[in-house]
Amino acid sequence: MIALRSDCLMFQLATGESVPCSAEMITIEIAGGTGEGVDPEVLHHAAASVFHYFQKELRREMVTVGEFAQALEKVLRELGFTVQDDARATELREIIESDLRVIACQSAGSMELFFYPALRHELRSQLRQSPKMLRFRGLRSCVKQLAGARRWSNRCDLLQEQIVGYLRECLSADRDQAKCSLVVD
Repeated sequence: MIALRSDCLMFQLATGESVPCSAEMITIEIAGGTGEGVDPEVLHHAAASVFHYFQKELRREMVTVGEFAQALEKVLRELGFTVQDDARATELREIIESDLRVIACQSAGSMELFFYPALRHELRSQLRQSPKMLRFRGLRSCVKQLAGARRWSNRCDLLQEQIVGYLRECLSADRDQAKCSLVVD
């Protein structure tokens, strides 16, 4: 596996594709798109701050474009800028997806030991965005990877039930869960 540069984060696009970007690259994309009315230097520093927050404080290696845009929008609003919120951005925040295969890959070799804490961390970070629905996809592949199975077995059935049950427990333990639906496929 190729190591990611220390000044980069992986940005997950709506298509599921992941792209490595630095803070500078993000600023260029924003300035070229929706950065009208914002001083380029302020935009650069705001994007760099949000980038630092995800990378250093939350210790995240992957961020969805929607997460980053929402955090940057919040920073710009706090700085006194009016940011137009389009219907598509609102729709993206209503349904947030996570890939269980990615979480399983990040805890590779440790089987389930690091998987469940990473899963809980992902669930909590997604709930901070106040979505209407959380979707965790890739369950079958994730289970086979964690079980070390090539074919589906009784162990896979049990592990699948454990993962879904764990997600339900974590969601019900959170005080904001009443506003959010959970889909696992």
